Amino acid sequence: MSMPPTTVTVQELAALGETDLGVSDWMDIEQPRVHVFADATNDHQWIHVDPERAASGPFGTTIAHGYLTMSLIPYLLDQLLAITDQTRGANYGVDRARFTNPVRVGSRIRMRARLLTVTPRSDGGFQFKVSVTIEIDGEERPALVGEFLYLTYGP
Repeated sequence: MSMPPTTVTVQELAALGETDLGVSDWMDIEQPRVHVFADATNDHQWIHVDPERAASGPFGTTIAHGYLTMSLIPYLLDQLLAITDQTRGANYGVDRARFTNPVRVGSRIRMRARLLTVTPRSDGGFQFKVSVTIEIDGEERPALVGEFLYLTYGP
């Protein structure tokens, strides 16, 4: 990993304010992962799962599903933010997401993230919003940009 994660307690997170969380490690996007995602979601469109046909398609190869890229955000965020005393947490939603560039199979992605807000909830937890950019190695345009919501609860 390029740098250690921002490590905080739930209460420290609540006091953090807007903070750059850094950049995750690069992650290879390979065809077996795309096939497993296609099976899990029943989305077997040829642009994702047929390398032979996709070779003559618009991208010259198969591409990852946009939602596959999005589904990797919690994994990548774990590299950037560690809440040491969290007793439970959850994905809460998506405020905004745009798929701005296809992720070609065989490429590498990484995530750049920024904590935007932390808001107390009436149930004792906190909701926090993270701005993310999924970068593609060697590409100027990112694969995905958006803002994602999470819940966290401490002791």
